[in-house]
Amino acid sequence: MSKGFASNYRILVIATGLFGVFGILGTRLVWLHVIDRDSFLRNMVKARSQLIVEKSRRGDILDTNGVLLATSHSLIVVGVDPSALRKSGDKLRARDEKLWPQLATLLGLPLSELEKIFTTKFREPAPAITARAASPTAASAGLVFNLTPPPVATSTELATDDDIDLVALNEAGENSDANSDADAQGRRRIKYVKLAEDISEATYAEIEKLNIQGIVGDRVYRRAYPNQQLASQVIGFVNREEKPVTGLERFAEFYLRGQDGWREGERDGRRRELAQFRTREVQSANGYSLQLTLDANVQDIVEKELATIAQKYEPQKATIIVSDPRTGFILGLGNYPTFDPNAYSKVPPDQLARLKNIALTDIYEPGSVFKIVAASGALEENLVTPETTFDVSLTSVDYRGKPRSLPAEDDIRDYPDPKHVPVKRIISFSSNRGAAQLAMKMGEEKFYGYARAFGFGQQTGLPGGHEEAGIMEPPKKWDGLTITRMPMGHAVAVTVLQMHQAMSVIANSGVLLRPQLIKEIRDSSNEPVYRFDRTEVRRVVSERTATTMAQMLAGVATKNGTAPEAAIAGYEVAGKTGTAQKLESVELANGKTMRVYSKKHHVVSFVGFFPASRPQVAISVIVDDADAKCPNGVAYGAKVAAPVFKHIGEQLIPYLNIQSGRSAVAANLVAFEGARP
Repeated sequence: MSKGFASNYRILVIATGLFGVFGILGTRLVWLHVIDRDSFLRNMVKARSQLIVEKSRRGDILDTNGVLLATSHSLIVVGVDPSALRKSGDKLRARDEKLWPQLATLLGLPLSELEKIFTTKFREPAPAITARAASPTAASAGLVFNLTPPPVATSTELATDDDIDLVALNEAGENSDANSDADAQGRRRIKYVKLAEDISEATYAEIEKLNIQGIVGDRVYRRAYPNQQLASQVIGFVNREEKPVTGLERFAEFYLRGQDGWREGERDGRRRELAQFRTREVQSANGYSLQLTLDANVQDIVEKELATIAQKYEPQKATIIVSDPRTGFILGLGNYPTFDPNAYSKVPPDQLARLKNIALTDIYEPGSVFKIVAASGALEENLVTPETTFDVSLTSVDYRGKPRSLPAEDDIRDYPDPKHVPVKRIISFSSNRGAAQLAMKMGEEKFYGYARAFGFGQQTGLPGGHEEAGIMEPPKKWDGLTITRMPMGHAVAVTVLQMHQAMSVIANSGVLLRPQLIKEIRDSSNEPVYRFDRTEVRRVVSERTATTMAQMLAGVATKNGTAPEAAIAGYEVAGKTGTAQKLESVELANGKTMRVYSKKHHVVSFVGFFPASRPQVAISVIVDDADAKCPNGVAYGAKVAAPVFKHIGEQLIPYLNIQSGRSAVAANLVAFEGARP
């Protein structure tokens, strides 16, 4: 045989080796594709396939002139995969370590903390769940385990991958198998640690220039309120999870929130997206913006006045509303106490009421401001004229065959002739007995009907959160004194906004308007998609009655009325004072308690508009419990609220270009002033 041919032995060895290699390869393929197929697929998806979320930007909230009241800043959440850092001993690792101090400075972290994070690769095994100490109750019911979760990391603590959301878990390569990366000691490999969550785009660009392997960043949007507490209770706030909690933020969530986008793709070992492997993609859509009727300058005037009230009187609470009575647009609405929505979490638990918009949520007895209902109704029914007189010296009158006790008057000696007091004087000098007789002249049903028509006992519909309807029982539930007490603002409870809108009926020629806070909704391209216009609810009284009421209310802010402190030089001010006693619990000798009207705790107010003959602005000032800092420990609407009305009005005149509009009302004021010596 030729020497060029291999021996049979060599052929057998080579064949055996080849068959062995192919056998091992085949076995491995069977193992991967059949036996261990599910585990392999999970690991592949875990290692490469990613659901990448593209966050949408929440829409802005702006005032009527475009001033930002709420906006969303683009920030970067910076984290690290310690296992992805370059290995110790590597030349590049030595270079990176020299940059750690610079990175720590950019992140605002102590260098020692950063080094600890970077050098800790594993998380110690979680302690085993142990049974609580046995007790007779627990023993009888079986073992009771302490399943209370650990506290969530605060904003100043570093969060590990146990704290991040599902998307971040997917991006970090986690899955439902918590022990898949555990070593022999049960320690789990750390794959993500949050380093900072409020890094600006510019700062993150500097971090990227360092080119430290393992550092990753995800863009998020954080809500910010540039003007701090300005209109905070109207706007509301969103929490750290970008969930709306109160105010317009919650009311308009559907428009503001936007729609997150997403795409399916892959990332490399440094968590960089591999665009060539992108499969499906849905673009994000930013939220719509709200342009409000609020004017930031008017709102600032309101809140400065509230701060002055708080400093001077230390009240329990206070509210001021400014609106355009011709449209129902709210120009300013503020409450005391207030809060900064940027720091909502710092409000003490016992002061959470500061988060409420008390103009909508809290109710009070309005006092004498409510007298506009009885006077307007009697005029509208043609039962009286401004010159019709009533006897306010009476302590009771017969009504439906029964004597009815009349409320007390402050001092009937202030009237030239208490037995013949005209309706215009009943309003300008705020007669309790006169108001009661006006209501009785109408009867329970008609008086109640007018109160409802003015908007009491029902929500106004103002957007922005929970709103109380107030308390106003129907006549079938009244006792014998209700017809004499409700006309003076007792036995009824209202919100500040209800009282403001009722007075605006007089200013708006007898028509009740729906109050408006939102002027326009604009899309992400700043194009209007919906506009809110003047909305009439109903006609309450005729234009003639409204004009007559405005003339009579103008007498309040004169030297012969109850609130000359509200007068503005050169302008006709129409309005009404209110000084309502608060109900308090008193313990009787027998140990029982009863609710009585306090002589030392009042809710005082002045609600009005100007110019009286051509109203351009309506202002309500309500202060709760300012008594302690007032002379003799008693607060009055004329002394506390009326001067605030005047001061706000004087500031609004040049800003809103309010013209004096003196006309027929001026002549009427002369008549009023001449009626009293």
